[in-house]
Amino acid sequence: MNNSLVELKPCFLTPKRLQPEFPLFIFLPGMDGTGQLLRSQTAGLEVGFDVRCLAIPREDLTNWDVLTNNVLDLINAELEKNSQRQVYLCGESFGGCLAQEIALAAPQMFKRIILINPASSFHLRPWYNWTSQFTFLTPSWLYDIGALGLLPFLAALGRMKNGDRQELLKTMRSVPPATVLWRLSLIRGFDINEKQLHSLTQPVLVIASNEDRLLPSLAEAKRLVNLLPNSKMVVLPKSGHACLLEADINLYEIMKSHNFLDPSVEVLKV
Repeated sequence: MNNSLVELKPCFLTPKRLQPEFPLFIFLPGMDGTGQLLRSQTAGLEVGFDVRCLAIPREDLTNWDVLTNNVLDLINAELEKNSQRQVYLCGESFGGCLAQEIALAAPQMFKRIILINPASSFHLRPWYNWTSQFTFLTPSWLYDIGALGLLPFLAALGRMKNGDRQELLKTMRSVPPATVLWRLSLIRGFDINEKQLHSLTQPVLVIASNEDRLLPSLAEAKRLVNLLPNSKMVVLPKSGHACLLEADINLYEIMKSHNFLDPSVEVLKV
């Protein structure tokens, strides 16, 4: 994918191996919005899916509605090539909020939904809401230092390869302060009520890291599973917030071991 395109508008990062006969797997990334951090999972997912990862421009300051419509346009463009394909929607952290918005806007489009440590748990820590309103007072030069200090809260560093730790830090530092503040404001204002969640009837897998030091993801997973009528929860007992970067985490195998794959995915794999 040409990185210059990402600077213009949201787009899908496409792997080198296109598999149009496979179901689409749409991944929505966390606060960084780059989509680059899915790389450690891509090979595993390509066993049964045609993978697309959303990349949001670093200067993008659009709201939930605009982001939702942009992603739906991208998915529809993919489905124009094969309208019969199943679509799996997966969102991590910030992307977990966006996934809920998208699923509610077009529920008929998605066969399965996966939410990984969704940032909809933000409201469970009221002091986060309060302190995040004052981050605009932080000088921009402090963000580089802050990113390094935040790493132990964002990830279980001992469970990651050194290269992935470096990539995580590099990615965190690549997001401009104004964009960080804007996306924090979106999370603060995220509001999907219980009735809306009840309306999502397709299978939903909610993955929560037990050692998440950034957000109360386990409590949020329990809340969501109680509200989503056809959902199940998977707890990663030793994982941190950025669990997909951990060396022993394989998202495809998690879905497979918890019987979350449609039978057609298993057939295509063979």
